[in-house]
Amino acid sequence: MAKGRQRGERGGSGNGSGRTGAAEPLVGQVDGGTAELTPDRERAHAWTLLIDGAPQSHVDLDDPGYLDFSYQRRIGHLIDLAAPARQPLNVLHLGGGAFTLARYTAAARPRSAQQVVEIDAGLVAFVRAHLPLDPQARVRVRATDARAGMAKLPDGWADLVIADVFSGARTPAHLTSAEFLDDVRRVLKPTGWYVANLADGPPLAHLRGQIATAASRFGQLAMAADPVVWRGKRFGNAVLVAADQELPVAEFTRRVASDPHPGRVEHGRELAAFAGGAAPVADASAVASPAPPPSVFR
Repeated sequence: MAKGRQRGERGGSGNGSGRTGAAEPLVGQVDGGTAELTPDRERAHAWTLLIDGAPQSHVDLDDPGYLDFSYQRRIGHLIDLAAPARQPLNVLHLGGGAFTLARYTAAARPRSAQQVVEIDAGLVAFVRAHLPLDPQARVRVRATDARAGMAKLPDGWADLVIADVFSGARTPAHLTSAEFLDDVRRVLKPTGWYVANLADGPPLAHLRGQIATAASRFGQLAMAADPVVWRGKRFGNAVLVAADQELPVAEFTRRVASDPHPGRVEHGRELAAFAGGAAPVADASAVASPAPPPSVFR
């Protein structure tokens, strides 16, 4: 499930005009396959975006501060904790989806400057047509590859780099390497944070490798995931945060544990032990993250 809702999470979404009622799903062909927006029957002006049947994002046009997917809620906690409340941030989003996290940031931190890099130009057009961004939000969208788009930004620009990139439900290989994280570090301010949505299942080799790779480039790490994912019992998402200064692990842990679908946060020696001596990933040896089993979306 690359970016999507796991079994047990609530479904969702609305129509292009922001009205539900008897709204039917909206379908369009985009570069990455078939995009579908399905109406949320419980929230009047909300949608779920799916690509080839895989849930990608949930957006409530009336309440962009509402995050339905567990992994997005965990990233939302990190957006909240990255600076004092309401303080604007410079945020680079690698992967656009329905711009859920950019909308959240704009609502929680007005006047933030945000850059979204999404390779699927067709998806960008589809989302813009049906779920338009607030014209007051300072969100720029660039349709290009994540690393190519990141290369356009100046050194030390970003407070946050959020990586949420999936192609065919897998993170592309070139976005999993230490060289990729060198690009991330160049763009980040010295106090900035790197946040990544990762997906893996038993035996969790991809997660272990990503922890080792981040540890080779950053001094502080923490990761949040469902307990069943930590135990290697189910394919699912994990949210990794990395920085060079101390992270607010205690507060992040408290928030993740109190979510509607509680998760667990590991950091420090426990996270290093979980990585189990995995080697950092290099461009030359990188492979895409594993594909989710079909049962994930049932």
